[in-house]
Parts: sequence; structure tokens; C-alpha cells
Amino acid sequence: MTAPVTATPADTRSTQVKSLNVKLKVHPVILAGGSGTRLWPMSREQHPKQLIGLLGDDSLLQSTTRRLEGLEAGYPLTEQLVVVANEEQRFTTAEQLRTSGKPTRLILEPAGRDTAPALTVAALSVAAQDEDGIMVVMPADHAVTDIDGFHAAVAAGVQHAAAGHIVTMGIVPTRAETGYGYIRIGAALGTTNDTQEADAEVTGKVGAHKLDRFVEKPHLELAQRYIESKEYWWNSGIFIMRASTWLKAIHHFQPAIYEACDAAFAGGKADGDFFRLQRDAFSASPSNSIDYAVMEQLGNDQSAASGVVVPLQAGWSDVGSWDAIWDISDKDADQNVGRGRVMFEGAASTFAHSEGRLIACVGTQDLVVVETADAILVADKSRVQDVKKIVGRIRNDGGLEAANHRKVHRPWGNYDSVDTGERFQVKRIVVKPGARLSLQMHHHRAEHWIVVRGTALVTRGEERFIVSENESAYIPLGVTHRLENPGKMPLEMIEVQSGSYLGEDDIVRFDDTYGRQ
Repeated sequence: MTAPVTATPADTRSTQVKSLNVKLKVHPVILAGGSGTRLWPMSREQHPKQLIGLLGDDSLLQSTTRRLEGLEAGYPLTEQLVVVANEEQRFTTAEQLRTSGKPTRLILEPAGRDTAPALTVAALSVAAQDEDGIMVVMPADHAVTDIDGFHAAVAAGVQHAAAGHIVTMGIVPTRAETGYGYIRIGAALGTTNDTQEADAEVTGKVGAHKLDRFVEKPHLELAQRYIESKEYWWNSGIFIMRASTWLKAIHHFQPAIYEACDAAFAGGKADGDFFRLQRDAFSASPSNSIDYAVMEQLGNDQSAASGVVVPLQAGWSDVGSWDAIWDISDKDADQNVGRGRVMFEGAASTFAHSEGRLIACVGTQDLVVVETADAILVADKSRVQDVKKIVGRIRNDGGLEAANHRKVHRPWGNYDSVDTGERFQVKRIVVKPGARLSLQMHHHRAEHWIVVRGTALVTRGEERFIVSENESAYIPLGVTHRLENPGKMPLEMIEVQSGSYLGEDDIVRFDDTYGRQ
């Protein structure tokens, strides 16, 4: 375990930063462990909103990886991304990160412990290579439409972070929003007294305030008072600070989180594309958010660090609910937004998203309609925050729709359960070139494989043979088997399962390329 980090008084920080400025680097950090239940049925537990293309072809995660490209903040930007993600989404996350073309350290959380522990292990990772590296911490599931505006705000924030402050990006509110946390801003900061080390030219273009306090999501009446006072901004969830500054702050305010994360990182190990934290140590960490664990404490105790708020004017959205997506989307003359096969007739202020079937909205107003292969959502736009209650009910009832889509992604490809009945299930399976499924066996079902496109290499007991297009293979119950794609194009096939039990947990794995049990 590393030695406990002690707080550094503000005047000493100033002296230290002057000598460190020439060495400082900017490190992109992405927190990718969210679930996004309010965006059901598109977002599911096993395929959450950061991994889906809610606003275009790229997922929110993929867009976030490119957000700092071209940043000029007075310090060099490192190429490596530090990404903290949930272990259960590791393969899809890794696959999407590969498209960024950037070297990535993907840290896997063995259990969800909220954002404060996630940021702490990221800071430990950065500090191991660059103790005073400046972290730009971005949630993987937000949207930004004005990249130049984003870069200007980040550049100003980096200057304050270099001076030893913890910087949060605040959004000047446009309405009384009950779904966001708020920041009460303090006095405006100059560049000569409060932030001597901050670059005056950079920070002067954007401006900043002292952090007075963080407040929880308010009820509507209180949110309206916040707006009228002009003293409260929305909390964007984007933070900038040196790795050492965060570690001092979390050790000071939340020593149990620090100790657990330090032990989990020290006991972690590299595993292919991943860095696995030590499971028991990380699971012992208290669950807490960045806001509650540290940011709310800074208003009363600045012995470990002080807080600064930089305004972010960059078309930001947390994409936290369907009305937020409607708000940032292009609209027709009647304020409707349609995605996929959608038709409007006499409709107004309606959001409709189709994954396949035609949605016809006639005379609708202020509605959200979202269609997927296995679920349809219809909601009043003013009640979309309550979608998470529906997800909770589905989960409590044992419904599969809370966790997975009908189409399920796997490290080797994907499968789509196209039909299910008593004692049978039909799947469409796609295997990526060069990929293979685990060597496995089922106790309760037999399988019939029909190749539609490509070539399959099949292991069945002691046999190994090729199955070409329009050919098939039968796998009896209890026989060890494996499916591989030896070709250079995707293998597409139909699988018909039959038996007394067809659950995904009826798999005994003998060998798996991807380390699954």
C-alpha cells in the first residue's frame, strides 16, 4: 500500500506548483460505470446508455474519447485514456474503446461503488506514472455539442487545477430543473490573488468563481428559487484536478474510501486489455459520489483543497432522460423529433424513436414513444424521470427486459433471440472473424446450427469439421462443443435450441478465450 497522503496548506501548494508547472501533463479520465435506467428501454443494465448510439452512429463513450482532441491548455495532453468501467460490460467497453485509436488503461470495478471510489482508483493509476498529473474527469454518458466552447472551459479549468484547486464545471441554468444537482457559486475569482499560478489570458476569457457549496437535487419550488437568485448553477459532473490533489482530499474527507481503493489498486493486476482491481478490497469501500464524498465538504473545510467553479457553455447535456434527448435534438416545425421509422400527423412536441417497427403518432402532444425489439415505452414528457420506477418493477418481477436487450453482445459477437416457446428457442448468431465461443456443454438442451453466411468450424465431442453456407450441424444434449469463425467475414447462423430448460446459466465452460467462468 502507498503511504497516506497528507494535506498541503494552500500557501505551500502555490510554491510547489511554480516549480512543477513545466512538468505537468493533462490526463483524460473517463468514468464509464453508469446504468442510465431513465433511458430504458434503450439503456439496459448489461448495455447501458454510454454504450449505445442515442445521438448518432457513435456511442456516448466513443464521443467522449474524442472530446479533448485538439485541446490547448498550456500543458501537453497525454495520449493514454484512463477509463474506469464495470466488469460486466468489459468486453463491449473495450471493443468501443479500440475504435478510438488511443492507448487505454481500462480499470475494471468488480462492484459498483459510485463515482468517488472510481475517481480514486483512476487518480492512483495516473499518480503511479505522473504524481501531479492534471486529470480532466468526464462521465462517459454526457453530450457536448460545442467542442470549441468545451475546450475553452477546460483550458481555464486546467489553469486553476494546476494551482492546486479542485475544479468543477458549472452550467448556467436555463430552467428550474429537478433532475440535476446544483452548485452555489461564491465570489468571482481574479488571476492575481486567488489563483496566482493560473494563466491570466486563458482564465480571463472564461472566468471562474469560488465554490461556495454543492446542494442536492431540489424540488421544483426550490429549483425555481435557485434560478431566480442567479447564485446557483447546475453541476455538470465534469471535474479537473491534479491526481495528488484528489488523493489528498479523499484521504482527508473519506479515509475509508482511500484505504480501500489504495489496497484494491496495489493488489490489482493486468489481464490482457484490462486492469483488475483486487475484488475484496474494492468491495469493502464505502459507496459514495464525488459530490457527497468531497465536493460538499470543501465549503466548510479547505485544509485539503479549495474548490473553483468554471462556467461551461458548450451545449452540454447529461443525456439523463428522454426529454433531455428531445431538448438537444433537431426538431421539425411542430417541435417533434423522430428517429427511425416514425411518422407524425397533427402531433406536437413529441419524441419518437423506433428500432425497427413503424411508429405513427397522430395528434400526440408532449409524449415520448420508444420502440425496441422487446419493449415499448410511452410516457408523458413531464414524467420521464419516473421511467426508473418501471425498471425497478420489471427487475422485482424477474423480467429480463431490465438487464438485457433481445440482442445480447458478447466478446465474440452477438446473438438475437428471435423466437421463444415451450421447450424451444431460436437465435440469430453472429460471430466475428477469427473469434470463437467457449468449449462448453449443456445439461438440459440440444442445439441445431444452420449456417446462413460464412464458414463455421465446429467442435463436437472428438470431431472437428467445417460447416459451410446452407449446411447444418446437430449438437446433442450433454456433448462438449465449440463454434468458431475461421474466416475473414462475419459468420451468421441460426441456432435452434430444444430441451426442458433453455436459460443462459445452463452452460458448463471447459475452456474460454475471454476468461469467463
